[in-house]
Amino acid sequence: MFNTAWNLTGHETKLKSYAKLGEFQKRYYNIGVKKTEDSAKLSVPKEVAEVARTLENKGFQAYLIGGCVRDLLVGRRPKDWDITTNAKPEEIVASFPNTFYENDYGTVGVVTENTDDETLKVIEVTPYRLEGNYSDKRRPDSVTWGAKLEDDLKRRDFTINAIALKLPGDIVDIFSGQIDIKKKTIQTVGDPESRFSEDALRMLRAVRIAVELDFTIDSTTGDAIALNAKHIKEMAAERIRDEFIRIIMSPRPHIGLILSQKLGLLKYIAPELEEGIGVAQNKAHSFDVFEHMLRTIEHAAKKEFPLETRLSALLHDIGKPATRRWSEEKKDWTFYGHDVVGAKIAAKIMARLAFPRKMTDIVTTLVRWHMFFSDTEQITHSAVRRIVNRVGKEHVWNLMDVRACDRIGTGRPKESPYRLRKYHSMIDEVMRDPLSVGMLKINGGRILELTKTAPGPKIGHILHALLEEVLDDPAKNTADYLEKMALELYALPEKELEKRGKSAKESKEKEEEKTLQAIRKRHWVS
Repeated sequence: MFNTAWNLTGHETKLKSYAKLGEFQKRYYNIGVKKTEDSAKLSVPKEVAEVARTLENKGFQAYLIGGCVRDLLVGRRPKDWDITTNAKPEEIVASFPNTFYENDYGTVGVVTENTDDETLKVIEVTPYRLEGNYSDKRRPDSVTWGAKLEDDLKRRDFTINAIALKLPGDIVDIFSGQIDIKKKTIQTVGDPESRFSEDALRMLRAVRIAVELDFTIDSTTGDAIALNAKHIKEMAAERIRDEFIRIIMSPRPHIGLILSQKLGLLKYIAPELEEGIGVAQNKAHSFDVFEHMLRTIEHAAKKEFPLETRLSALLHDIGKPATRRWSEEKKDWTFYGHDVVGAKIAAKIMARLAFPRKMTDIVTTLVRWHMFFSDTEQITHSAVRRIVNRVGKEHVWNLMDVRACDRIGTGRPKESPYRLRKYHSMIDEVMRDPLSVGMLKINGGRILELTKTAPGPKIGHILHALLEEVLDDPAKNTADYLEKMALELYALPEKELEKRGKSAKESKEKEEEKTLQAIRKRHWVS
């Protein structure tokens, strides 16, 4: 198994709370290896079983293969279903009414319909394959169709992915993948250096699978990753990004990042993160910059926050190493402008990994403004409105989540101290729909048209009186009703109309205050 002492080299003190053997081997899934006649039959969707059955009825072999079999054995619901067969691509296409075949590797997409919810599902069916050399460490130079299942299993990356399942429950496991599942360990099929020289992305995939399943990495496999880590930079940015995202979205992204750093992968993916290693912070922080960012994303994962929030939590202090300065006055470290610098670095990292522009904009905005938190006794509603405007209403709560994760990442126990709750309340207050005449299905211009009069205070009194009516009965907020009422109000003596207008305005202000008090009570603030 992955040697924990070796894994901790260089970070024993700072990262010991993450990298203890028990942390890596915690039993997130209660896994046992057993014959799968019952579990496989019950877990495999009807449409998947039907694709396998169709191939068999036409005289071909058909096995579930790869990650779906592994997931069935560990008790997870597979997201994707893959079948391998001795049928050639043209024979697969001829066996089904709805397929597509647009690659050089024999994989045919079979489109099926889920009879339970009438959604379409694509099952990938691939012939047994024999692969030539991988001269570019990305893809085989040549692919030929194999005659035996064993041919296909030998080319697989890891033993736990080289298990074939013939329905209803016969397993072919020539590389002892079930034993590795029981041991919760990841090792390659055959020589690890050969596997990684074929496709360097497999090194990052090993880390990703480890954190998704809470498995360890076999020591020989881990050593081979460390020796070949530099080849990860030869991979397409999009492929690295996709594996990186799955690490970030796993239940243990901080463990994945530690493993990536220890194995030498991280410096070829996001070297800026490593710059925080050993960078001490000010007295408000218990950890160096690197560990603080790890703890921040750890909390984001515990809260199951979305990708944008997790990335922002990870990168929020990425600008600190570049901006750290010693203050003789404060006798402490300062990081002035790290939010601005951090946003630029975050944009650079995300561009390198080919993230979509929209997501990059969201993350860099959250990194840029994560320092909004200040004294709630002095902050004004106008300042809060500016923050909402800068971040956008649709992302301001992501910003609050990043701030909460940031606080936990410092080592502080409370997620929602009073000041943070107060800020939540103030954002709610400025984002609510205000009680104003703008809510009405009539405006001053229309009243001027109806009454054929000149602008003046009388129009304002009419609008406030109409607003009071609508607040009492929202059903009255129709153009027909309000136009009729506007004419009746206009006909009143001016003093009476002024009195009604002022009374309505006071009623509106009381309603506003009741709304604000309700918001503050909900957040337990005054």
